[in-house]
Amino acid sequence: MPGEQDRGTVKLMTSSSAQESPAGSTLQGYATGRQYELRRGDALAVVTELAAGLRSFTRGGMLLTETYGDDEIAPGAAGITLAPWANRVENGTWFLNGKKQQLDITEVARNNASHGLLRNAAYSLVDESEHSVTLEATIFPQHGYPFLLRHRVQYQLTDDLGLAVRQTLLNDGKEPAPFVLGAHPYLRLGDAPIEELVLTVAADTRLVADDRLIPRSSAPVHGDTDFRSGQNIAGITVDVALTDLTYEEGRARHTLSAPDGRQVSLWQDEACRYVHVFVSTQYPGRVRAVAVEPMTGPANAFNSGDGLHWLVPGKSFSVDWGIDYSPGPRG
Repeated sequence: MPGEQDRGTVKLMTSSSAQESPAGSTLQGYATGRQYELRRGDALAVVTELAAGLRSFTRGGMLLTETYGDDEIAPGAAGITLAPWANRVENGTWFLNGKKQQLDITEVARNNASHGLLRNAAYSLVDESEHSVTLEATIFPQHGYPFLLRHRVQYQLTDDLGLAVRQTLLNDGKEPAPFVLGAHPYLRLGDAPIEELVLTVAADTRLVADDRLIPRSSAPVHGDTDFRSGQNIAGITVDVALTDLTYEEGRARHTLSAPDGRQVSLWQDEACRYVHVFVSTQYPGRVRAVAVEPMTGPANAFNSGDGLHWLVPGKSFSVDWGIDYSPGPRG
């Protein structure tokens, strides 16, 4: 398991207290619960029981996402999936048929409800094979969100050794339910110094947020938020939602590139009309870490209505996203 890092590579480790299942999933001994290892060729993805998170994705032992230790939960929400909302709800409040709803405040410093209701939930196994795993968790009716839904997440290693992810929300209740789906992966290129990397995002519009990171307006991208022609990560610290994405053959693609030609890309389908870019200086052990987060809607969608969907009873809604790697000339 990826509890040890060495210049951007992963050494597979097994906790001494862990037990292995026949399909290669680790049953215990980890802070994020059961660990599901997906293998195909030189590709390895590790998925966690907690939050149906992507703990790591590697090719040839080289990290393509940020990771963390066996006894840690995901720092900076690294790799977790987000439902029934992504990002933030201002003050944790919104209105349903004129009645105020109050969610738990989970981002105390900014007085927001952040990253949905399943960040601390264990997902149950639906299906597992060498190349894929499907996990599911129930969102029960509760104060601030009186709906009954299931969030199903499938991870699959593809024929070309990329990682494909499908998130599906199913409404098992009796009323239409509002939602935003998203995920929080951080991209990486092994041992390449993060300050030498270039991030490219084909997005024309940024959401202008206040100091609590709640969007108040929109504007054309500019300066540190304009990644259309690629920006070097050195010196940039941003936390911004972008939209008006460019899709080619049904996918928008965002790429982190190294000087030697290596590239890791996150793609998202047309159901995901937003991407949140978070360049952080707070990720443990890293000068900078780059989160590229596919989302169906931005922060505070429950109040603004931007990107907000309503799921009727008995129906489902799915989004697809994934991560690809290109070795460049050296490969």
